[in-house]
Amino acid sequence: MTTASTGTMAPPGAPPAIPSPWTLPDKGKVGMLLLIVAESSFFAIFVIAYLFYVGKSLNGPFPADVLELPILGSICLLSSSVTIMLAIRALRAGNRSGFNLWWLATILLGLEFLIGTGMEWYGLIVRHGLWIDTNLFGTTFYSLVGFHAFHVTVGLLMLTVVLIFGLTRSLAPEHAERTEILSWYWHFVDTVWVVVFTVVYVVGR
Repeated sequence: MTTASTGTMAPPGAPPAIPSPWTLPDKGKVGMLLLIVAESSFFAIFVIAYLFYVGKSLNGPFPADVLELPILGSICLLSSSVTIMLAIRALRAGNRSGFNLWWLATILLGLEFLIGTGMEWYGLIVRHGLWIDTNLFGTTFYSLVGFHAFHVTVGLLMLTVVLIFGLTRSLAPEHAERTEILSWYWHFVDTVWVVVFTVVYVVGR
């Protein structure tokens, strides 16, 4: 008779090996992964649409005339992936004040990105007259960048709720895994921005 775990022959008269129990994957991790996959498909549609219609607007303004590289906002958003990892590391170590500090830094960096996006849109609308229905560029630009900004806003709301729990000392090291699952969403938002930045501000110009 062979054992179930190693496949080797069991000695005569030995009791049958008990297979190790199969544990279900964490529901939170599976749910977040499925959400990221679903949202990735939506972003892919917007990116493909932008690339398909780029350069096909019959009237201005055109991307090269009005778009500037959002360097500061991009640096802040991508840096927030580092601060959120430092926050989770601090929580695992039982350093609640360190967690609150790094988590707040993540929120502020994301907020600065949103403010920069709002200022960019204000300039495009007021100074250049680019609305979502002005031309194909306006439609695809506001749809893609706005969809990403919406996800950043949702992420900031969730991060703020967690920060409230942290400030009220409701978080403990055993909650680090849950905060890490939330960080997956934030890393996803940051990764998508790299794609959006490349498509809109580099290739699309």
